[in-house]
Amino acid sequence: MTPKQILDSFSETLIRDERILSAQERALVATILQHAKAASGQNRETQEAVKAVIASAVGETVAQRAFAVLGGSIVERILEGSVLPQGDLAGSRPADIYAGPKDPKEPDPPTASEPDPPTVSTPLREVPGPGTPKEPDPPTHGIRTTVVSESRVGVAERPAVLPAKCVVLDEFLSPSELSNLTRFVLDHEADFNASAVVSHAEGGDVSGVVNYDHRRSRVLMDLAQHEDVMLDRIKSVLPMVLEKLGMKEFAITGVEAQVTASNDGDFFHFHRDNGSARVASRHLTFVYFFHREPRQFEGGELRIHDSHLKDGVYVSDNRYQAIVPQQNQIVFFPCELLHEITPVTCASQCFADSRFTLNGWLRH
Repeated sequence: MTPKQILDSFSETLIRDERILSAQERALVATILQHAKAASGQNRETQEAVKAVIASAVGETVAQRAFAVLGGSIVERILEGSVLPQGDLAGSRPADIYAGPKDPKEPDPPTASEPDPPTVSTPLREVPGPGTPKEPDPPTHGIRTTVVSESRVGVAERPAVLPAKCVVLDEFLSPSELSNLTRFVLDHEADFNASAVVSHAEGGDVSGVVNYDHRRSRVLMDLAQHEDVMLDRIKSVLPMVLEKLGMKEFAITGVEAQVTASNDGDFFHFHRDNGSARVASRHLTFVYFFHREPRQFEGGELRIHDSHLKDGVYVSDNRYQAIVPQQNQIVFFPCELLHEITPVTCASQCFADSRFTLNGWLRH
C-alpha cells in the first residue's frame, strides 16, 4: 500500500469510531463545509482556506481523542496479559495507575469510556418522548378530526402505543439558499392554493379534499430547483437522523414536497401523515421552517403527541413535544406519529409575513 492509502485507511477507521467523532459531529462538519462552499461561490482560494481551517480543528480534536482511546486500549491489553491477581487492581481504571507527580493545575486526562466533549457545538437535538404533560386542548381541537386521515388497517397490525420522538437540526440551509428560497416563495404568492386533507369518500375511495374544520393554510406544489437543494441536504444527514430516531435505513421509492404558508388563524388539527391507503408508504416526515425577518407571526407550534389506540383510532395522551418555529430549522419524525399545528396569529395578515414551511415525506 502507498503511504496515502495507509493514511486514508487509518482515517476511515478513526471517523467510524463514535468515541472519536460522533455521527452528529460528522454531520455538523459536512453542513459547515457545504455552507462555506455555497457562500464562497466560485472562489476556489476561499474554499480551500476555509477547508484548511476546519481540517486543522478537526485534526486536533481527532488526534486528542484518538490518543485517549488508544492509551485506554493499550492499558486494558496490559491488564489482560498481566500475571498479577485480578484483586490487586480491582476497581482500577487506566487513569488510576500512578505515573509520577501531577501538576495540580493540569486537568484529568480523558479515559477510553469518557472522551472529550466536542470542541464545537452541534445543531442536533434529539427530542424523545414522552413529553411534558399539558392541559387538554379545547373542544375545537378534539380528537374527532383524527378520523379524517385515519387508516383502516386492522388494529392487530398497529402498535398500541406511539411515543413522540423527533430530531431537530438548526442552520440547515446556507444563507444564500435560504434567501433564494424565501424570494422564490414571495414571488409565487399567486400560485398557492388552499390546503387539502386526505379523506375517505363514499364507496371507499380516498381523495384530497378541502376541509376548513380540519386544516387551513395554503400550499405551493411546484418548488423548481429548491426541491432538489432540500432533498440533497436531507439525504446527506439521513443516516444520522434515522439512527437517532431508532429507524432502519430504507430505500426511498418516492418523495413529496411542498411549501405551506400559514397566516392569521391557520392551523392543522390532529392527524397522521400515512393514515390512509393512498399515503400508507410515507415513512419519514420533514418540516423545514423559514420566514421573513423580523418574524411577524406567533403560534404555529408543531406538536408531536404521545398517543395510544382507542376503539381503533389513535388518540392523544395529552403529552407532546412542542417545536416552536425557528428560522432555518428542520424537524424529522416518523410519519405514523400523531401531530398538529397550533393556530397562527399574524396581525398584518400579509402573505409575506406568513409562517412558511418546506415540508414533505420520504416514501419506502
